[in-house]
Amino acid sequence: MIELIGYLGSALVVVSMLMSSVVKLRVINTIGSGIFAAYALMIHSYPTALMNGFLIGINIYNLLKLTRKDRSYDLVEGAAGEGLLRYLLDYYREDIRLYFPDFSADSGANRVYLICCNGNPAGVLLGTDDGQGTLQVLLDYSTPTYRDCSIGAYLYSKLPSKGIHTLIFAGQETQAHAAYLTKMGFVKENGVYRKSLP
Repeated sequence: MIELIGYLGSALVVVSMLMSSVVKLRVINTIGSGIFAAYALMIHSYPTALMNGFLIGINIYNLLKLTRKDRSYDLVEGAAGEGLLRYLLDYYREDIRLYFPDFSADSGANRVYLICCNGNPAGVLLGTDDGQGTLQVLLDYSTPTYRDCSIGAYLYSKLPSKGIHTLIFAGQETQAHAAYLTKMGFVKENGVYRKSLP
């Protein structure tokens, strides 16, 4: 029974390394390290317990940094076809497809926004503006490192200053993206997700 606890802790630590999201990696690694530290104490392997204790502390410290609400984001307005945008869409193509299976880089977006965190690209919003403040969202993507919803909250707080008061998403939804839209306050009506911005 004690060995099963050790195997469970080890398995969680290994599984954590397969996570693309840094937040999930840290959370699962913390749980695995905690279980493995308990196992190490049970078998009186104090160096192993100490090492896993340090890993727990490191993970908690980094999780607190990742979930800070005062991250330094910047909203950069761009244009379709620009080099950095093309690079990001190509680099994250497979991950984007998981959340936006019907997205095409040639979607005809007339609004392009890049969200950067401390100078690093962290997200992309592409959409078509009807000229009256409604943006049809084609892509609202955060890179795995920054996938904790803080980008969305930042972005939606800035869009009204760009003349946008309503967001609509009518594309093919995935379970993960539908959960994100619901969490961010979108309401589904007649198969279309809608969010009014303050």
